[in-house]
Amino acid sequence: MAAVSTPTRTVVLVGAESAGKTCLAAALAGRTGRPLNVAGATTALESFDDGDVRYVDSPGLVRHLDTATTATTLQALRDRADDVLLLVVRATDLDGDLAVLLPLAAGRHAVVAVTHWDRVATTAHAPAALSTLRAHLGVPVVALDARRRGPALADLRTAIDAAAPLPALPAVPRIGWRVQPAPGLLERPLVGPPLALMALLGPAAGVVAAAVALAGRLDPVVTQALTPLAAAADRLPPVAAAVVAGDYGLLTMGPLLLVWAAPVVLALAALLGVLKASGLLDRLASAVDPLLRPVGLGGRDLVRVVAGFGCNVPAVVSTRSCATCSRDATVGAIAFGSACSYQLGATVAVLSAAGRPGLVLPYLGLLLTGMLVHARLLARRSPARHLDIALLSGRAFLTRPRWVDVRREMGGVLRHVGLRALPVFALITVMAAVLAVTGLLDVLARSLSPLLAALRLPGEAALPVVLASVRKDGLLLLAEPDVAAAMDGAQLLAALVLAGALLPCLVTALTIARERGRRVAARLVTRQAALALVLAATISWIGPVVVR
Repeated sequence: MAAVSTPTRTVVLVGAESAGKTCLAAALAGRTGRPLNVAGATTALESFDDGDVRYVDSPGLVRHLDTATTATTLQALRDRADDVLLLVVRATDLDGDLAVLLPLAAGRHAVVAVTHWDRVATTAHAPAALSTLRAHLGVPVVALDARRRGPALADLRTAIDAAAPLPALPAVPRIGWRVQPAPGLLERPLVGPPLALMALLGPAAGVVAAAVALAGRLDPVVTQALTPLAAAADRLPPVAAAVVAGDYGLLTMGPLLLVWAAPVVLALAALLGVLKASGLLDRLASAVDPLLRPVGLGGRDLVRVVAGFGCNVPAVVSTRSCATCSRDATVGAIAFGSACSYQLGATVAVLSAAGRPGLVLPYLGLLLTGMLVHARLLARRSPARHLDIALLSGRAFLTRPRWVDVRREMGGVLRHVGLRALPVFALITVMAAVLAVTGLLDVLARSLSPLLAALRLPGEAALPVVLASVRKDGLLLLAEPDVAAAMDGAQLLAALVLAGALLPCLVTALTIARERGRRVAARLVTRQAALALVLAATISWIGPVVVR
């Protein structure tokens, strides 16, 4: 077995968001790598090893915004003072990118890679621009043409070997151009925002509906295949039997993860991957931004909320690249309004079992309303918020998405689910099964009965609310015949909203505490619970007038 070589030198890639750092690091290393991309931004340092060279991809620097990802990159620059810096700049905005990166790299050994060169290569001044950069900076400068990547990568590897130190106070050369595509419908003030909102939410709703339909066909097949295993588990000791095949056991609730959750997660990850790789995601986020500012969110934040419908965990982690003044609002919007694949699949199953599938759209509308209110309550009023406009003013080029980029986006989301959500899912399953066997789950449910009575909800809804607060598939118990029959349409909607939004699921709550700290997590959860109670009470008491 051949020995695996240990990298002896490190190259750190630094640049703006969407400059192409992740793809470049993977291409230099000759492999797909394991980047942590969620909803359009690398959120942590990632390594790509190639023999004796380690390429470190850093989160994109977002000009004018104080984001956690920008802080991560700046800290990496301080910690890796002896490493070579590969400054990745966009040919379409050379002056802007260099103005940000050169002061950070002053005095360091560096190389400049100019991506998207094919966008400007045919202009008369392009060759002179490269000569100007080399003369001013005194370091190797390599232009990367997407259509001829192979020779350019070889030149870039040679340039890295010849990296030279930048001046201690580098002069920022002025190339004098900024290339952007011509404005279209999305850039029109009155037409663009609603069109962008429909273009983002419409396909998301479509792929979720298709994934849920597929899950509905797979569920009976998978359940039938697991029936012999569940029957064999009855011979185990009581607690072990409950954990394996009880009402909340691994074989009982596991199919919901594989059948109902996985298709939704994959479908949304693929959609966002296509939108990102094509450049359309940036255009949509920019266009929809004015609609969300009144509630303290931006267009980039909405992308993360949509990603949360697949899984809340990677969506919450991706808020590292949100502005400080909007991050808590975005996390709150995800926790309240992003009905994850568990929650969405279970809700559809409950409404179908109750003979009220038409209430799916009202349910999502209520979650949207609560999400906007919750975001407004959590948003910070900051004079820095207007700086987001500078970030979103540029127009991204549209291009044909490559499968390798879409696959990388999907892989990042699935790794999040596998590494973060699955272990906690298994732990919660075991805990719920043990609580059910010992009777403690019924005690918790009975303690909620007085509160539910005040909300005009039957006591039978208590157990689903308790379980859904731990794991969102717990609201499936609302589909039990005795429970569904005890409620009218308004009560059923109120119970679904309460079970789905009273608290984030335990996996999401732990992720929020890890990302934002316990104090922020406690404040978010408290406000979410209060808002969910108010919304559920409003639906239950006033709903009978409009819901029949």
